[in-house]
Amino acid sequence: DALDAAYEGFVDGLEEAGLVKDKDFSIDFQNAQGEKSNCQTIAAKFVNDKVDLVLAIATPAAQAMANETSEIPILVTAVTDPADSKLVESNEKSGTNVAGTSDLTPVKEQLELLREIMPDVKSVAALYNSSEPNSVFQVNLAKEAAQELGLTIIDASVSQSSEIQSVVESVVGKAQAIYAPTVNMIASGMATVSMIAQEASIPVIVGEEGMLKNGGLATYGINYYDLGKLTSTQAVDIIKNNGKPADMPILYLRDFELLINEEIADSLGIAIPEEVLERATLINQ
Repeated sequence: DALDAAYEGFVDGLEEAGLVKDKDFSIDFQNAQGEKSNCQTIAAKFVNDKVDLVLAIATPAAQAMANETSEIPILVTAVTDPADSKLVESNEKSGTNVAGTSDLTPVKEQLELLREIMPDVKSVAALYNSSEPNSVFQVNLAKEAAQELGLTIIDASVSQSSEIQSVVESVVGKAQAIYAPTVNMIASGMATVSMIAQEASIPVIVGEEGMLKNGGLATYGINYYDLGKLTSTQAVDIIKNNGKPADMPILYLRDFELLINEEIADSLGIAIPEEVLERATLINQ
């Protein structure tokens, strides 16, 4: 859901800047369906087709595209740390043919939110994809924040989607809560995560709204539609002004949304503190 929203925001951003679809630009939309091998095939196709600009959504697509060409301008979005993923020389100034936006969310604030909602929580399972660099990056941030907050992090890593059910089941009885950052594999498997967590009365703090709507309890998250629209500003600069990604920084959204899934809170019997409700937007699945 988040990646689709980023794409929609990007296209709307181009049109709001005065560019007309099928006149000023055309789009060859390709979906890798979560498969790295498909990302590589699509990247090779785009290079062979000599496209003028690529929007690569999420880390696997971005890395596949960057490995395929150092000439075609590439804009990335929904990549947590482009520098850590070796896509740019620096997030302050790309230095490569890649620029774009980061979906880094406020990890520490997300764990602080958990503590606000459940003051007595001590043990938190970090559910993430061990084979995705940006997933590991976020969990490392979570471990640092947990240490400051006096929380114990239980490692709950998966390397493929088929492992999600067994890994979540393995933390039942050990973790009082689950933390699931913005990880595509986990986002796609949130129905499974939520089913097991609800049966065990374990709340799940998530990284973004799509995961929240699919069974998470709460998040401080970013709006991926707005992230896509922010990415479009660099595309407009490239299209209209011949801007160069190498001279561009990685852009970040600075506004975070506090969202609570009211239905999940009710089903878990969790009373959200009034001071949290005053700042939150309530949603249902």
